[in-house]
Amino acid sequence: MVTLVGAGPGEKGLLTLKGARRIGEADVVIYDRFVSEEILSMIPEKAEKIDVGKTAGNHPVPQEEINRLILNKAQQGYNVVRLKGGDPFVFGRGGEELDLLYEYRIPFEVVPGITTAIAGAAYGGIPVTHREYASSLHIITGHVKNNGALNIDYDALVRVGGTLVFMMGVAAICAICEGCINAGMDANMPAAIIENATKSDQRKVIGTVGTLSMIAELNSIISPAVIIIGKVCLLSECFDWFSKKPLLGKKIIVSRASPGTSSLTDELRELGCHVIEIAPAKIVPLTACSGEQEDALVSIGKYSWLVITSAIGVDVFLKQLIAKEIDIRTLHHLKIACVGPETEKSLRMHGIIPDYRPSEANGTALAYGLLKMVGKDDRVLIARDKDGAKGLTQILADASIAFDDAAIYEKSFNLEKVDIRGAKYAAFTSSSAVRQFARCVAEADISRVKAICIGEQTAGVARSFGMDAFVSQETTIHSLIEKVKELCI
Repeated sequence: MVTLVGAGPGEKGLLTLKGARRIGEADVVIYDRFVSEEILSMIPEKAEKIDVGKTAGNHPVPQEEINRLILNKAQQGYNVVRLKGGDPFVFGRGGEELDLLYEYRIPFEVVPGITTAIAGAAYGGIPVTHREYASSLHIITGHVKNNGALNIDYDALVRVGGTLVFMMGVAAICAICEGCINAGMDANMPAAIIENATKSDQRKVIGTVGTLSMIAELNSIISPAVIIIGKVCLLSECFDWFSKKPLLGKKIIVSRASPGTSSLTDELRELGCHVIEIAPAKIVPLTACSGEQEDALVSIGKYSWLVITSAIGVDVFLKQLIAKEIDIRTLHHLKIACVGPETEKSLRMHGIIPDYRPSEANGTALAYGLLKMVGKDDRVLIARDKDGAKGLTQILADASIAFDDAAIYEKSFNLEKVDIRGAKYAAFTSSSAVRQFARCVAEADISRVKAICIGEQTAGVARSFGMDAFVSQETTIHSLIEKVKELCI
């Protein structure tokens, strides 16, 4: 099976629900240059990723070879997603890619995407149609093949009127504007270019058909960009909602502590941030513990307290109960303690209300709180990361509290290098996120990066790497974002 999926103009939120589902089901994803990193991050880890990205005048993988690659992968029995920027059928050559599949009777489907012709205009505050200005829309390719001349009927376009949207036309902008004027269009007709539409580094320039090519050159406009010509461009300023995002264009590093979607990343992008993500460590559940901890889950009845220090720990612990066929009702006698609101939220999502969570989200505060509640006859089970901080266990040991420190998972760190140039701030939700950041940018001078942290413990780790650190007022994602806004606006 092959699915042509339109990835839209770049912003992850503009990918369709069906497109996201097909990406998640893929065995092989063959993608283009204009598919954003946000969307590429949704590709399953198990899937083979093949970059066939093309730039203007530079086709490292010819179209015929791409067609053959799609066919070969499908013939091998893989579920193939051909991921294309924008919409597959709006100058995306999707039809050409289906020709070969049809010839060889390979089943396929098409998931349309939001074309940049419409999204770019909308994110520039330009409605492509408007009852007072334009009753028709014309989408034209401005791409010149092999340095040839544009094959555009300017006379017909100018005669019909309406909004003209030229895609892939930056290199030919001078010829496009001249063609419109020579066909009788008023040189004062409003016009605009939207570069990197819908992304945090989007730029918009406004002019007229007579001045647009000069303005584009002065502003060094480059592909990808969409050219819009028509009276609707007059509405660009009053309808410009995107440029009002409070953190538009600000570069923020987000080092993720756990896999899955990141609400911090998503919310910062909603505010206009260019988020540079440091991929999280891979979580590896440990199916067996060593020594006295080996039967911790099976002998859960001997404990009076269960301590969980992360939302990941909640998920892993409960899955291990299921794997060992242990009924969750065997936990009924336990009192449960956790660290941080996110861990508590995860517990509550599973119908478990913790008995204790310290106001400060760190192991030291948790340990001192437990000292006031754990009796001399109690035994504590700590279910956490194999490399969890020693502060919690050291305090309990010094107070002669009986406990088992059960390593239920470990982290396998991704050391892929990340380009952090231009980023002044990094947001961290845990100490491990700081360490992951330091690993991935080991060759960079991170002392120039200011750390925005949840909690003093995380800030302390950031300072140990030479970074100035700022701490959110509360240990929540919302409070962390407020601190980002305070420092960056």
